[in-house]
Parts: sequence; structure tokens; C-alpha cells
Amino acid sequence: MKTINLLGISGSPRLASTDYVVRDALDYASQKYAAETEYITLHKRTIGFCKHCDFCVKKREGCIQKDGMEEIYEKLLWADAILIGTPVYQGNLSGQTKTMLDRFRALVAKDPAALRNKVGAAAAVGGDRIGGQELAIRSILDFYVISEMIPVGGGSFGANLGGTFWSKDKGADGVSADADGIRSMHRTIDRLISVAGMIPESRGDADA
Repeated sequence: MKTINLLGISGSPRLASTDYVVRDALDYASQKYAAETEYITLHKRTIGFCKHCDFCVKKREGCIQKDGMEEIYEKLLWADAILIGTPVYQGNLSGQTKTMLDRFRALVAKDPAALRNKVGAAAAVGGDRIGGQELAIRSILDFYVISEMIPVGGGSFGANLGGTFWSKDKGADGVSADADGIRSMHRTIDRLISVAGMIPESRGDADA
């Protein structure tokens, strides 16, 4: 199998449960599949809201805002596969994660094939066992579909849409003790790496 470049992004403003989940998933992918991994956290990262100014569409030169998204754009182009993890806020993904996803528009406006056929997975961490994890994951998977990516989950019987965690509001200690959550995440990574390995190197070509 070819070496997979895997980018993991924690969409939390804290270094707690979501940070742990994404890092653990990257470690798993590195150790089991020898994946090349990169990690990005939105903790203390300045990312402005999309202003819908259409600079990216009219100029096709990227986003007019130069901020913490610049590094993320570079890593997205490098990646074959992407894992986005988010805490659950008010039953859905975090505002930080949504703001980042909105800003991906500039990358695709510059190059419509920038994310095409990259493989994407998601993880969500909630303080309650059933607190909106699946809605948060679906929001990320829907984004992948819109971006012409290939969304994956971990399969039926335990991992369905992706990595689903219950932190019990205990941060990293909570998710590290959630055996079902860890299992769902590892199964999702198994699927992510498997599908990414099937994608030809010419994934960005219009006829690929």
C-alpha cells in the first residue's frame, strides 16, 4: 500500500478531549499503517469569518484574509486523507470548526479540484453520551460531499458515521477511558486509510 498523508484537525478552542482524540487517531494511523501525519489545532488560532466578499471567486487567488487559515490550506493540499474532530456545542459542531469549513471555499474557488477525491472522516466528542455527536459528524461529512471529497465512516455495528465519544466532561481523561469511542475511531481510521489507498495519484484530474 502506498504511504498515506493524513491530516488531523482538532476543531476545539481547548487542548482537552478533542485534541486527545485526533492525536490518538493519528498515532494509530502512523503505527498501524505507517501513515505520514500532520496535526493542526484551532486552539488559539485566529481565523476570521467568511465575509462572502467573493474575492476568492472573482480573483481565484485564494482568500483575501491572511490569517491562521494559510497553514491549513497548505496542509490540505498535502493531505491524501483528512480527519476533522469537533467538540459538540449546542447539539452540533463547534463554531470554530464551522468557521474553518466556511473558509475552505477560497481553496476550492482557486482550484475546483483542490479537494477532489481526497478521503475524509470525522469525530465528535460530547459531554453526554447522546448529545449531538452524530449531527456534528454529519455536518462535516456533508461538507466533504460538497467539496467533491469521499466521506467515510467506520462501518456498521459500532462505528457507523465516524468516531463518536463521550467525555463525561472530563477532558482527555474522559475520552481515553471511553473504550467504545476509541474503538469507533480506530475502525474509522482503518476505513479511511483503506479507501485512501485505492485512490490513484491523479485524483485531481477532471477525468480521474
